[in-house]
Amino acid sequence: MMNNLGAVCEEIRADLEERNAARDQAIGLSRSLIRGCSASIRAIHRHDWAKADAGLDEVAARTRELVAAVDDFPDLYHSGYVQDALKEVVEARLTRAIIHSDALPSAKEMGVESATYLKGLAEAATELRRFILDILRRQPARSEEAERLLQAMDDIYEQLVAFDFPDALTRGLRRQTDVVRGVLERTRGDLTQSLRQQQLGSALLQLERRLDAQTQPKST
Repeated sequence: MMNNLGAVCEEIRADLEERNAARDQAIGLSRSLIRGCSASIRAIHRHDWAKADAGLDEVAARTRELVAAVDDFPDLYHSGYVQDALKEVVEARLTRAIIHSDALPSAKEMGVESATYLKGLAEAATELRRFILDILRRQPARSEEAERLLQAMDDIYEQLVAFDFPDALTRGLRRQTDVVRGVLERTRGDLTQSLRQQQLGSALLQLERRLDAQTQPKST
């Protein structure tokens, strides 16, 4: 009655070995994707577009490789490490698009699930804070650019907060949206304070010039 037990178990063993190999490959590719996305975002911060775009091209190739590696194993595709890596890809590409004032690639265009896209969008919004603070520290005269990025953060938050679905579908988006709100409020406060300081400095400079003009000896 059990003369096929060995064959049945061998079939299962072959399946698990294949899954394990795919899992190992997916983990390695996921880690590589996260590193590549981080490097690309750093290049975007430096406005090194050539390096950023080359990095994102490499990320795109690795993304296709990752998806292909788990294509036959939906459970692996939906695993935390794969979706976390894809979320980082979304964050990097959306950050690049926002900073460069380009149209945002859609979830369908990127080949990622809706929840993963939204979480990547949320992280892109929080990443904008770094860009705004860099502008305020290094190039305060570019306050209009800082305001544009703050408006982008605000727009993203307004969209995210409207996704009122169970966490089982959005995978923790509500918590991530709360994080975006906190970052947005802090960044708005920082930008407002910086603009007020600029206005005060400008007013003081104008007053100083008027006083200097009044104290200049009149020519006879």
